[in-house]
Amino acid sequence: MMPRRQEGALLLMVALRKAAYATQGMDYDFGPWPRELLYEYIKDARGFASMVVVMTGYRFLLRRWQGEASLLTAPEDGPPLEPVDRPERFLVRKLGREFLVAADDIEWVQAAGNYANLHVRGKVYPLRSTLAELESRLDAARFLRVHRSHLVNVDRIASIEPLDSGDARVHLHDGTVVPCSRRHREPLRLAMAR
Repeated sequence: MMPRRQEGALLLMVALRKAAYATQGMDYDFGPWPRELLYEYIKDARGFASMVVVMTGYRFLLRRWQGEASLLTAPEDGPPLEPVDRPERFLVRKLGREFLVAADDIEWVQAAGNYANLHVRGKVYPLRSTLAELESRLDAARFLRVHRSHLVNVDRIASIEPLDSGDARVHLHDGTVVPCSRRHREPLRLAMAR
């Protein structure tokens, strides 16, 4: 049984086709309803599946081109060379290559669902981690939450612009402007005074 919304859309499509054919002086015949309904349903399902495949492929290529970061894990043999719970570097995969990004090089971090986007020298590296989880693992003296969806490296802050609403804008050395909510404005001011 076809849902009412699909049924209505199909009836509208048939009516539009009849009207378009009528403007050309022709007659449109939809054909036997059961067979044509099945045909239209299969056509829509193929179109939807094609869109899903294209979007998934695009996201895959974008991730490979853009790069993806991950936290370093403890080695299987022997102790880690640096603390795993307080990372100093992130492993970044980009175009089939792997390299390390120092935590000091991260200018700011933005939440994106289950990912945290690391912004490093104009490039963005998604890290599969929530912003709260990443905030708990980064050095609190260097990285400060300024908004529910933003962390900034305090060393990269050029200025703080207060707004009339009580919020602020954080201007970084590279020209990036990051929002700062009024809740996080005072802790940021105190951190900058140190």
